[in-house]
Amino acid sequence: MTHQEAHQPEKQLALEADELSLSYGGYPIVEGLSLSIEVASVTALVGPNGSGKSTVLKGLARMLPPHRGAVYLDGHVITQMPTREVAQRLAILPQGPRAPEEITVGELVEQGRYPHVGPFRMLEKRDHAAIEYALEQTQLSALRNRPLDSLSGGERQRAWIALALAQEAPLLLLDEPTTFLDVAHQLEILALIRELNRAQGMTFVLVLHDLNQAARYADRMIAMHAGRIVADGAPSEVLSERLLEDVFHVRAHIMTHPVDGTPVCLPYEAI
Repeated sequence: MTHQEAHQPEKQLALEADELSLSYGGYPIVEGLSLSIEVASVTALVGPNGSGKSTVLKGLARMLPPHRGAVYLDGHVITQMPTREVAQRLAILPQGPRAPEEITVGELVEQGRYPHVGPFRMLEKRDHAAIEYALEQTQLSALRNRPLDSLSGGERQRAWIALALAQEAPLLLLDEPTTFLDVAHQLEILALIRELNRAQGMTFVLVLHDLNQAARYADRMIAMHAGRIVADGAPSEVLSERLLEDVFHVRAHIMTHPVDGTPVCLPYEAI
C-alpha cells in the first residue's frame, strides 16, 4: 500500500447487502449476494430477464424479507428500523406501481411527503415546496390536477418519479424508470438522475434494460445472471464482448461513444 492510499478517506456506504439470499414461495432466486453502494453514486443493475435484478432491488428496500443474510441502511439492519425512518432515508419506485382510481398527479406526489409529516398529515410550507420542486423537475406542474389514469404511459411514469423525488430521501431505488417513455423522455429522466446525483449528492440504484444508457449514466454497472453477480465495476470494465456473449447470448461490437467516451455495444447476432 502506498503512502497516498493509506491516507485516503474510507468511503461512506449508503446501503450494503451481506450474504443476502432471497426467494419467492420457497423458490430461491438470489443466493449469498454481497454488495455495497457508496453514498453519492449511481449504480445500474443489468442482466437478462429473470436474472434477479428486480428481486435484489426489492430485497435492498426490504419489500422482500431475506431468507438469509442482511441489508444495512446507513449501517443499520434495515429490517430492524422503523418504517417511517426507512422511508425518510430510502425511496423505491417498483415496476408497474399502482394508485387509487381517479387520484390526481398532485395528490400522488403529495404522498411522498407522508414520511415527513405528523400524525394528522398536515402539510407545511416545506412539504409544499418539495412537491412543487418534484413537479417542476419532472415537467408535470401543468398536469397536477389531471387524474393519473388520464395520462399517457410516459406521463404516468414521470408522476411516479415525482413522488419519489418529493419524498426527499437521499437514496432512490428505481426499477426500470424509463419504462413506457419515448427516447427523448428516457434521456430527460436519466439526465435528471445524473443532475440530482451531482448537484445534491443523491444516491441511485437503477435497474436498466438498455445497456448503453446504463453505461452512459451510471458510475458503476453490476451485471447479474441466474441470481448472482457476474461482473461489477466501471462501465468500461463491465461492458465487454465476452459479457454480451456469456450473459446476454448475443454477439456485439463494443465501441467508444464519440461525444462522451463511454462504451457503446452494437449487438449484431443472437447466439
